[in-house]
Amino acid sequence: MRICSILENQNIEKRIAVTPEIAKKYISLGFEVLLSENYGVHLGITDAEYKNVGSKILKDEKKILNEADVIVQLGLLSNENISLLKQDQTLIGILNPYDNKSDLDKLVQNKVNAFSLELLPRITRAQSMDILSSQANLAGYKAVIESFANFEKAIPMMMTAAGTVPAAKVLVVGAGVAGLQAIATAKRMGAIVFATDVRMASKEQVESLGGKFLTVEGEENLETEGGYAKEASEDFKKKQEDLLSETLKKIDIVICTALIPGKKAPIIIKENMINNMQRGSVIYDLAAVQGGNTAFTEVDKVVEKFGVKIMGETNILNKLPVSASSLYAKNVFNFVSNLLDKENNKININLEDEIIEKTLIK
Repeated sequence: MRICSILENQNIEKRIAVTPEIAKKYISLGFEVLLSENYGVHLGITDAEYKNVGSKILKDEKKILNEADVIVQLGLLSNENISLLKQDQTLIGILNPYDNKSDLDKLVQNKVNAFSLELLPRITRAQSMDILSSQANLAGYKAVIESFANFEKAIPMMMTAAGTVPAAKVLVVGAGVAGLQAIATAKRMGAIVFATDVRMASKEQVESLGGKFLTVEGEENLETEGGYAKEASEDFKKKQEDLLSETLKKIDIVICTALIPGKKAPIIIKENMINNMQRGSVIYDLAAVQGGNTAFTEVDKVVEKFGVKIMGETNILNKLPVSASSLYAKNVFNFVSNLLDKENNKININLEDEIIEKTLIK
């Protein structure tokens, strides 16, 4: 059995799916590991490090794909590379089935087993494979660091002989994995932190991290059975909007993380709210790539409106590619281990396994 990975398009993705540590683990499972030349060089990992643990490095990416039984990537392969895949090969990655339906349909027609890891069920057994949580955790941390770097005041309260510098006030919109890490990071750096989320279950988590949870009067339960947020009613949206409008007047930094899987990000922070914010405030929008949570978010730009900086990037994890790759590679290894029939040394598509059934593109 051969497991392989080729370089992603470096302009959009710097993470990798196989680290030397994980390559060694695949080999111990009985896999032969094939990687493209200079696979990890941009992260400071030499080809020699991969060879030292038993991996093979090849120049020809087409040959790698042709010889692979299992292909692990970050995103979907290019159209040219998709056309090289053949029956019974297995492709694993963050395949974005909502936007890549036609490409994935081709793979299904060609009887390629494609697994999209963002479809993993929220169950205990899948936690070690949960790429959304591992990557969102880092994204929440980095969003705080980036926004603080663009805020032109000190973050913690400082008492000096010349006077007191007040602590910055941070609002986190959406208290999922990214939001909770943002709360924890901002709190550790001395900020006063507030948070809001449509899921009431988040209240206890926010408060355990030292944040103040903003409660909308007449809360609805807006959590799906899978633990994700679902769309709110118009009445709830109006109440949330009124609460946010008042809160934002005293907030210095906002971290937006609100996403609904497969849909455009909800616009939560409207033009009039931004106009009422203090000049010099910063908004970091982690939902930028899905349209953004503010009225003015533009991907990969710092937009200034009414004296407020609004930031959002296509892939914030390109700024933490070493840490992100390490966690992602471990998640994928755990997923592959679950797929593998170790006795017969082959991939076993057991549709009675909820993890396999939910992630397989059909």
